[in-house]
Amino acid sequence: MTGRQIAVTGLGMVTPAGSCVDETWRRVCEGGTTEAAPHPGLVGMPVDFCASVGEFDTSAVGRRNLYRLDRFVQFMLAAAHEAVTDAGLSAAEWDGPRVGVVIGCGMGGVTTWEKQLRRLVEQGPQGVSPLMIPMVTPSSVAGEVALALGVKGPSMVVSTACASGATAIVVARDLLASGQCDIVITGGTEAANTPLTVSAFANLGTLSQRCGDPARASRPFDADRDGFVMAEGAAVLVLERAEHAAARGRRPRALLAGCGSASEAHHPTAPHPEGVGASQALKAALRNADLAAHDIDHVNAHGTSTVLNDHVEARVISRMLPHGPLVTSTKGVLGHMLGAAGAVEAALTVLAMGQSTVPPTANLQEPAPGIDLNLVSKTASRQPVRAALSNSFGFGGHNVVLAFRTT
Repeated sequence: MTGRQIAVTGLGMVTPAGSCVDETWRRVCEGGTTEAAPHPGLVGMPVDFCASVGEFDTSAVGRRNLYRLDRFVQFMLAAAHEAVTDAGLSAAEWDGPRVGVVIGCGMGGVTTWEKQLRRLVEQGPQGVSPLMIPMVTPSSVAGEVALALGVKGPSMVVSTACASGATAIVVARDLLASGQCDIVITGGTEAANTPLTVSAFANLGTLSQRCGDPARASRPFDADRDGFVMAEGAAVLVLERAEHAAARGRRPRALLAGCGSASEAHHPTAPHPEGVGASQALKAALRNADLAAHDIDHVNAHGTSTVLNDHVEARVISRMLPHGPLVTSTKGVLGHMLGAAGAVEAALTVLAMGQSTVPPTANLQEPAPGIDLNLVSKTASRQPVRAALSNSFGFGGHNVVLAFRTT
């Protein structure tokens, strides 16, 4: 890329597959079935299952803060703590004004919204918590991370639907490349497994209806797919200017080599049939990273398990990368984490490079007709990954592609 090199020096995750990076990576590489099950809060809903985060380490949240922070913020604080530790950084030692926070989130505190609305209806205005506004506002997650870690540089939340986590990484890269920051804590978070949100997506026709078999409901690129599985979670990447990492003797996990973003201006929810925006973003990412198409060894696809997205994305990948890099969708295991998905999948792409392992696409039995990709299925593929792409697309025509390469 032009300008400064950007290093990925730390990762953190909280997902339905595990409460940390190692647990999530192990489960994704096993690639058996979807981490989905019936949810007690969805009883009676048109879709009654989702992929939920189980127990996770809340020590970074703090016992006194658990009652005042929505779940989407709690996930992010846990992931940020793991990522900063993984990067070998300490809030007590860094230069706070040179550190930034950029988080992607599509929905905000919808769990709190729904809970407080019920209280309003049942108890009247006096039943509504005075803490509701800071609990539900998407921007609160960046503020809480900054507060917890002593970050005094730029702090913000970006929202581009299901591309939010990837867009946050793009913005973080720009803060580093411009010289405004030495370190940026970036990623995405979402906790929207609620009756209102699930009902809306179900009525839109985007969710899988496999209520009797949720473990096999998320089937990216499969001929028998019928929609995505709602999920929740968070991921954080610690990005640094490469010279800053080198000065403290830190070897990067990978380099964020380039980014590409594009809008389709086509439809509020449907992708362009020819994937115009996705193609433009992919081309821009390659150009920004100074990579040729044939340099790409692996693509972590957006791969939602919806009929439209998978066909369009497959067409774009096969057209733009005709040499046939290894393609996977980790949503087969994790479900679709909406605004967190792009960050989770970027982190998994970095791990694939570091581990020379591409995880399989869970539940992929037979690719749908017309999908001509070098799909990894059944078992992980172990081979060197020198350069890789992570695709993220969102409602409203948001398209983001991140390019990573080895150091």
